[in-house]
Amino acid sequence: MLMPSRVKYRKHHLRSTKGVSKKATTLNFGEYGLRTVENGYITQRQIEACRLTIARFFKTGGKLWIRIFPDLSITKKPAETRMGKGKGDPAYWATVVKKGRILFEIEGVPKSDAIEIFRQVSFKLPVKTKFVSRDEII
Repeated sequence: MLMPSRVKYRKHHLRSTKGVSKKATTLNFGEYGLRTVENGYITQRQIEACRLTIARFFKTGGKLWIRIFPDLSITKKPAETRMGKGKGDPAYWATVVKKGRILFEIEGVPKSDAIEIFRQVSFKLPVKTKFVSRDEII
């Protein structure tokens, strides 16, 4: 699964999910992409589930670019623990996605297959998404 190899600080403050994405808003690598329509957090497990779903559709050809990386550690206190006594231990990694961010890009597949791939991928994500292609006006 995706996670940073080293971090300066183990425990982070949560970042804001408000606003519109300032980067990764256009297709730079592939022919087709998946764009977010709302803000939220995406975990490393959700990214991996999406990667496996896309890879299942690529029989021989096709290329995938993952445009997000989970670099935010999310902490969790143990179950049945009283309040206080500091912040919990890191439980998993996540990333903040804002409106308009391109999550995945693919190429080397027909448009009908790309639409079906991203429809399946959207079921694995906690945010609403939209299919985009290079030939459409964005």
